[in-house]
Amino acid sequence: MHQTMKPFQSYSRSILGQRRAAQCIGRVHARLVINAAHKPSVVLTREKGKNGKMMKALGKLNMDCIELPLIEHTDGPDKARLPDALKAGGFDWVAVTSPEAAAVFLEGWEAAGKPQVRVAVVGGGTGEVLAAAGVTPAFTSSKALGKTMGSELPHVPGGSGVVLYPASAKASTDLQDSLTASGFSVNRIHTYSTTGVKAADVPKDVMAAALAADIVTFGSPSAVKAWVALVGKEVADKKPSVCIGSTSARACEAAGLTHILYPDAPGIDGWVGCVVQAAEQLQQKKAVAHS
Repeated sequence: MHQTMKPFQSYSRSILGQRRAAQCIGRVHARLVINAAHKPSVVLTREKGKNGKMMKALGKLNMDCIELPLIEHTDGPDKARLPDALKAGGFDWVAVTSPEAAAVFLEGWEAAGKPQVRVAVVGGGTGEVLAAAGVTPAFTSSKALGKTMGSELPHVPGGSGVVLYPASAKASTDLQDSLTASGFSVNRIHTYSTTGVKAADVPKDVMAAALAADIVTFGSPSAVKAWVALVGKEVADKKPSVCIGSTSARACEAAGLTHILYPDAPGIDGWVGCVVQAAEQLQQKKAVAHS
């Protein structure tokens, strides 16, 4: 049952478990934000070089953005295995689930001599990274969710039923569980991983701006964990946590955060809409406080 959003609603485990109740509507009320006396400030926590689209979209809505990359990518233990795995074949699909996974895949694919492979992607942004390098995805899931890809990916007639899944060492098992449930055999190899930034690596002025910001955004569970480790649960829970999708939202809940918003379908548009909704809730709360 759909639940009407209230200012700063606390999302308990049971509420987030209902999924629809915790999802923001994703509307963009640009006029309300642009006319605000106080420009909302938003922390962008994706890794360096990945915050541009969000920053541009929020800037158009008269929001101040503080870029604080909270994670860095590192080589995974299986990265060196990827070229040989691609050359050996024996799989029907290669599953690529993020722009970073796409970048690592492309390195291995080039090292393997650019063999012909059938690639399935989660999300349009991932597909764009591949297409720019000459790899056209043969399948894109209807939602940028691993479990959605797993349930929608078609079997290749006469194929092996094997999916090669070059993944982050910290990725959830949602995709492989869904693929297995759909009758595929999954060869998951850990080609990259993530590490959180340390407080000593964050410039003092950036940290101060982030602590004073109104809203914090998260594009991955790793970013959630890094933020809580950096500022502590009590401080982190004072701001709305706006997530790109349900996976990051679950990480927020697991970390003990309660002011969580996320779109039904992961992606920049819905994410921006949720930031706007968080800003609206803040304005409503301030209006009530001053009435």
